[in-house]
Amino acid sequence: METLFIYIAKSSGLIVLFYCAYYFLLRKETFFNSNRWFLLAGLATSVLLPFWVYTKIVWIDPIPMPTMNYSTAFVAQNIQEETFEINWNYVAIAIYSIGFLALIIKFIADFYNLNSVLKGKKIKQQADFKFIDVKENIAPFSYFDYIVYNSSMYTSSELESIIEHEKVHSDQNHTIDVIISRVFCVLFWFNPIIWLYKKAILQNLEFIADSVASKKISDKKAYQYTLLKITTHESCVAITNHFYQSLIKKRIVMLNKNQSKRRNSWKYYVVLPALVAFVFLFQIKIIAQEKKEIQEISEPPASVDVYKIKNTTTDEELKEIKDKLKQNHNVDIAISKVKRNSNNQLTAIKVDIEKGTGRDQTIEIEGKNVIKSCGIVISADANGTKKISLVTDDKISNPMVMEARMINVRDSQDSHVTPPTPPTPPVFPNGPMPQAPEIDMSKMPKPPVPPLNPKEKTAMKNFEKEMAEFERKMSAFEPDMSAYEKQVEEIMEKRAAIFDKEMEKYDIAMEKFDADMEKYTQYIEEKYGKDMKQYEIHMKKYEKSMKEYEKNMKLHEKELKKMEKESKKS
Repeated sequence: METLFIYIAKSSGLIVLFYCAYYFLLRKETFFNSNRWFLLAGLATSVLLPFWVYTKIVWIDPIPMPTMNYSTAFVAQNIQEETFEINWNYVAIAIYSIGFLALIIKFIADFYNLNSVLKGKKIKQQADFKFIDVKENIAPFSYFDYIVYNSSMYTSSELESIIEHEKVHSDQNHTIDVIISRVFCVLFWFNPIIWLYKKAILQNLEFIADSVASKKISDKKAYQYTLLKITTHESCVAITNHFYQSLIKKRIVMLNKNQSKRRNSWKYYVVLPALVAFVFLFQIKIIAQEKKEIQEISEPPASVDVYKIKNTTTDEELKEIKDKLKQNHNVDIAISKVKRNSNNQLTAIKVDIEKGTGRDQTIEIEGKNVIKSCGIVISADANGTKKISLVTDDKISNPMVMEARMINVRDSQDSHVTPPTPPTPPVFPNGPMPQAPEIDMSKMPKPPVPPLNPKEKTAMKNFEKEMAEFERKMSAFEPDMSAYEKQVEEIMEKRAAIFDKEMEKYDIAMEKFDADMEKYTQYIEEKYGKDMKQYEIHMKKYEKSMKEYEKNMKLHEKELKKMEKESKKS
């Protein structure tokens, strides 16, 4: 039960995050198609990201088990008085279920209403579109490939504008966006931001259709007059794309607005640091495990040298390892049976450590796949005695965990200069929001019961009238968000002003970063040459080492999981 509430809270928080990012940064930009995918990505992220959890294991010292006096515990349990407590979890689920069922009924009623409009009408097929000319006094709308309108209410030029607009909705499958937003309103009806989120999705779809349709129509002013004329029609069919929209002023403003500059696309990435912070704060599960007793090594080696051989090690690097072993430790090795794949990665190798005339140790790896890391480990005691051993993969990745000593890893890589770190973009200011309008569940209308025999015309007509009355009451029952939206908008504008100041500081920091990058580039050119070939080689080696590090970390995680399974079995 608690897990469900936590999931709902996380999902609701992510919805608020994406809406704030859209409201503060993107709603005034003309990147309409990008805004569409950003808003849909926000809904998908809010559902999927709370499921992703990273497990982190923390090792702790063993805790001694306290001795329990079972007789005392038994007596204490028996004398405990029974008390009646309200289970608030069940109360919350009951309230949620009532709102959920009411909106599901409204959703089904909307589909029924839509079906009654489309049923029995003459369909005119043209290309991928199905046109339906109705006699009802309703606003034009599209539903997937259906385009519905009343031709008697408009002139030919007005009808052309309307049809071009609805074609965009149909061609780009905007009905899917409408249905998805409705589904989220049903699931998260208690979150007032989801209703604003749905409104933002629908408005943006209208901006897309207006933008595309106006380019195909020669008279842009006539198109805007058509928008104003359609606003007089108040009857709309739900779960469809309406040509009618109450915020007509915004649509006309966006039609006449200049195209946003491409450099403003950085605003889409501002949400990424917030998502990373969300993962680190809420999606990391820490598991505490007791340390196992480890026997102490009486005399650990004074130093250890590890010469790694990876699947990306070249023939020149193998020769370099061989020369260093001879020079530093007077150890002879023989490398043979070297095979590589088409990507020049090692698939087979044999390494022999030789002492005098005989062989001391041998390691041979072969197969179709690329090899795992292996290496030669030379440990020296305080008295100068050296021990030579060959190790593979997991043992070479973390010898310092197995043996408590300092490790000197010798690898054929050059030292590198770390490039400057870019500044972190500012985070939106947060704080308390005004209380959303409450929903009085006692005033919720009851849906009518359909007749047992659908073919009975009188009963069906009465049912349709009752359904129309039910829909009217449900529309009035939905919370009035206008006052709440105005309060939210005022708070958002104040926070936007604070954010703009932070962005000015961020721009200054970015200028400094650009200057540091120029110095860094100049340093690289001076050290490695203007042709940058040496620098590219250097960076490729650095990338290889980072991949090796990531691989070793994954192997380390596997070891921890193995230890966890063994501890559970024991």
